Amino acid sequence: VQLQASGGGLVQPGGSLRLSCAAFGSIRSIYDMGWYRQTPGKQREWVATATSGGITRYADSIKGRFTISRDNTKNTVHLQMNSLKPDDTAIYLCKATVLTGGNLWRDYWGQGTQVTVSS
Repeated sequence: VQLQASGGGLVQPGGSLRLSCAAFGSIRSIYDMGWYRQTPGKQREWVATATSGGITRYADSIKGRFTISRDNTKNTVHLQMNSLKPDDTAIYLCKATVLTGGNLWRDYWGQGTQVTVSS
């Protein structure tokens, strides 16, 4: 199973970006799909999660500005980020909890995509 993230880039404060992450491989089902972010010298921070049943959860730091959505038919998750702030600058990583072809639940991580918010 591989996760491929895309959509990062450089944006000015107040701008928007949309991140996408697609899961490929021997996948029977995906429960959670979500986003985390990492900055140098800090612990990895959870951002948002969407379950297969459509339940979404958000970190307080981004609530009201970011929206997570899933397309279960394509094993993809998106993160719409609006009103971006310099503090949102980080590498954004997607994670999926996957039921593999071997009938095991495992967490998989994507490679990360850089988001830089700067004027």
